[in-house]
Amino acid sequence: MTQTRDDNVTWLTQEAYDRLKGELDHLTGRGRVEIAEKIEAAREEGDLRENGGYHAAKEEQGKMEARILQLTEILRTARVGEAPRTEGVVGPGMTVTIRFDGDDEEVTFLLASREESGAPIDVYSPKSPLGAAINGKRVGDHVSYQLPNGRSLGVEIIEAVPYSGA
Repeated sequence: MTQTRDDNVTWLTQEAYDRLKGELDHLTGRGRVEIAEKIEAAREEGDLRENGGYHAAKEEQGKMEARILQLTEILRTARVGEAPRTEGVVGPGMTVTIRFDGDDEEVTFLLASREESGAPIDVYSPKSPLGAAINGKRVGDHVSYQLPNGRSLGVEIIEAVPYSGA
């Protein structure tokens, strides 16, 4: 699954779309029934102020509803297929190899949405600081991006090829 440079479209493989749709269907159907049953069973135990089971079930319900909203938005903007890709240009769906400044070792990863967690290589989001900095750049380009601690780190783009899935 990848995202285009247009943040309003999420590109999904058919497998990823089916997996996310199945998860959403479960959560909005049987998942909601199960959590309601847990809450009701905990309610019957008595005083809700000191009822750990009740509070845990309500927290689980909140997390489930947040995931439902997230999945709904992903699927609402989804397109099944492959994002447009150009070899040598970094973008979603590309296997990217970079070298950090001051380091001889190269790092290779898939630039894609986090929902593509089944990929056999590391997945970096195009929305991450590194992903955003290299998105749209070409092989041979050198870019800097800001680390969470406020410092900058430079990277050189060594290779950008379409992800083959293996």
